[in-house]
Amino acid sequence: MTSQVAIEASLGKRISDVRSRMAAACGRAGRPVESVTLIGVTKTVPASAVVAAFELGVRDFGENYIQEALPKMEQVRAMVAGRTGMEPHFHYIGHLQSNKARTCAGLFATVQGIDSARALEALARAGDDGPQLVFLEVNIGREPGKSGVAPEGIGELLARAAILDGIDVRGLMAIPPAGAAAEDSRPYFRQMRALCDEWQLPELSMGMTGDFEVAIGEGATHIRVGRAIFGERPA
Repeated sequence: MTSQVAIEASLGKRISDVRSRMAAACGRAGRPVESVTLIGVTKTVPASAVVAAFELGVRDFGENYIQEALPKMEQVRAMVAGRTGMEPHFHYIGHLQSNKARTCAGLFATVQGIDSARALEALARAGDDGPQLVFLEVNIGREPGKSGVAPEGIGELLARAAILDGIDVRGLMAIPPAGAAAEDSRPYFRQMRALCDEWQLPELSMGMTGDFEVAIGEGATHIRVGRAIFGERPA
């Protein structure tokens, strides 16, 4: 049986490797590494592993499912209470259905799966702890059946958000079509950067384990990395 010490050593190496790759990508792009937030994707990852990553310096974590995230967040916060002056930040990175908005309002540093006016309105109605920071999800590859607003629909959502109390749209997020190589994502990342510039949005969440270095090169401010940190998920 693998010891906890060995598990934590392996996790530490993977985090170090990701940090090194981030630094190299930022160097190539002429950006400070502090300009990119690493979000460790913790879907199906137990609270104990999240805490281990936190103690190794990861501060931001992304969850895809409300029903899994809420009890895990409570466990993690209880486990790290008093250990450090810093708190873990959780981001909701799954597609947000409007009927789930009330449950997650105010609990996440950012909500990144918004692609409809209904979801924005539901989140605004449910919030009472100040502005909820959100990212609009864009279906940049225009893939049928995939969540996300079409690029030409961004303006309408921004206009709706502008008249809602309690909503602060910080940026855009996307998952490009799956490609055979990291470079296949570059044209989509470049389009996302152009959209952020067009709408004067300061933040851009894109890039995962297979292509985050390319995403950094094209302007990502947040990258969402799961497998490279926590290993393969159970089948």
